[in-house]
Amino acid sequence: MRGWYIFVYCLVFPFFNLVHPGKVIGREHIPEGAAMVCCNHTAMSDPLFLAFAFRLKNQLRAMAKAELMRVPVVGWVLGKAGVFGVEREKTDVAAVKTAMKFLRSGEKVLLFPEGTRVRESRGEVSHPKAGAAMLAVRCGVPILPVYVPEKKPWFRRTPVVIGEPYMPQVASRKGTPEEYEAITADLMDRIRALRELAQ
Repeated sequence: MRGWYIFVYCLVFPFFNLVHPGKVIGREHIPEGAAMVCCNHTAMSDPLFLAFAFRLKNQLRAMAKAELMRVPVVGWVLGKAGVFGVEREKTDVAAVKTAMKFLRSGEKVLLFPEGTRVRESRGEVSHPKAGAAMLAVRCGVPILPVYVPEKKPWFRRTPVVIGEPYMPQVASRKGTPEEYEAITADLMDRIRALRELAQ
């Protein structure tokens, strides 16, 4: 998978960096080892902005909607590069186990808590899911909040703001649904707070 990730990265980066160059703020906050990387989601290009912001040193194992993974050729290439699918309309046990496997082996998993693209400029409302909180707690890894602006002008630098990693706190050993919801609400507040640094 690492080889395919490098291949796809090097293939896509030159063109993407030309039309959508990024400006990374807070790269020093990226921790060594495993982390649950969580970002707001406004465009299909968001995973690419994050992958290039984290550089080849920090490969991201992105969780994508299962429909994308079923697209001929595209899904195959993404799978080879370490992307894995999740069925969004149900509790996908296989996807959860895959994410846990990556985290427990010291890798970084990218997940968009909102589950789908949310564009506040159009009045869309965010309904974040607690999956990221559950994974971080169960695997004992830090959450790393990231913010990417909704507006991404062509041929102009789009800021990618990486916040400080933190360990989610729970009173019980594995956490409860209520605790996961509280962690998720706090996470989204932390992501939105990074908006000021993107100005």
